[in-house]
Amino acid sequence: MFKGILITKDEAGYKAQLQQIDEAVLPEGDVTVRVEWSTLNYKDGLAITGKAPVVRRFPMVPGIDFAGTVTAIANPAWTAGDKVVLNGWGVGETHCGGLAQMARVKGDWLVALPAAFTARQAMAIGTAGYTAMLCVLALEKHGIKPADGEILVTGANGGVGSVAIALLAKLGYTVVASTGRPAEAAHLKALGAADIIDRNELSLPGKPIGKERWAGVVDAVGSHTLANACATTRYRGAVAACGLAQGMDFPATVAPFILRGVTLYGIDSVMAPLAVRQEAWTRLGRDLEIAKLESITREIGLGEAIAVAADLLEGKVRGRVVVDVNR
Repeated sequence: MFKGILITKDEAGYKAQLQQIDEAVLPEGDVTVRVEWSTLNYKDGLAITGKAPVVRRFPMVPGIDFAGTVTAIANPAWTAGDKVVLNGWGVGETHCGGLAQMARVKGDWLVALPAAFTARQAMAIGTAGYTAMLCVLALEKHGIKPADGEILVTGANGGVGSVAIALLAKLGYTVVASTGRPAEAAHLKALGAADIIDRNELSLPGKPIGKERWAGVVDAVGSHTLANACATTRYRGAVAACGLAQGMDFPATVAPFILRGVTLYGIDSVMAPLAVRQEAWTRLGRDLEIAKLESITREIGLGEAIAVAADLLEGKVRGRVVVDVNR
């Protein structure tokens, strides 16, 4: 038995609760991990609250990330005692995840904990920070350089946005942060944002194409925000889309793409190949300042995760939340 959050669905309804879990609940896998730290991402909030059909199998341990130590293996790539990190692969959705003291997964899904980070720091980054790095890599590979102009980051106070600002600023880009929480302006500027705009400038229906401003965009919001960001991206600029906090819809036209040559990159963190994951984590170790990471990180115990998940969906959480699964 081990402690964890378990989501069930039956005639009585959808329920997430902290409880003792039998190992028999864990699905098949060739590596067992003693989880030390997990985290809360937007998707975890959706899973725990049931606000969206994220969970596809019941009962389910939520948590799309974890960091911990290998305890049992049937996979030659790992040995007992190895420190590992997992992000994505459907964990917390179709395969029991990280908001518990134990996980059993496929060894091919794991990445060695980067030497630059502790397990706690790796979860302060989590899927949100790793996704932010994938977005930055997409803009870099597109050829966008700091001298090319402003980079827009939407959902700036969230996990992806906060880490994206810190990364881009460290790399020398001029970052403009879009947020619905103007009271957090000082915090965003401390992370590296050069300017702050109100999200309402982007979140309402706009024109098919607008005045050129952004050399590149990191968007974690979707819907009208993404459409307006594309419409105001400069000639041959690029937009990295990785989220849907405003909505899954994309009420845009082809105008920015065929008149300005704008490129829209879809950023998939869930099923990204191992080489891509390793590159992202290597770059995080090099380009993310630990002091800035700590400034956006809040620590909670496993018993607080259900309540904080609801706060996250309501936009009440700034930056990242790490979960100590042993308290």
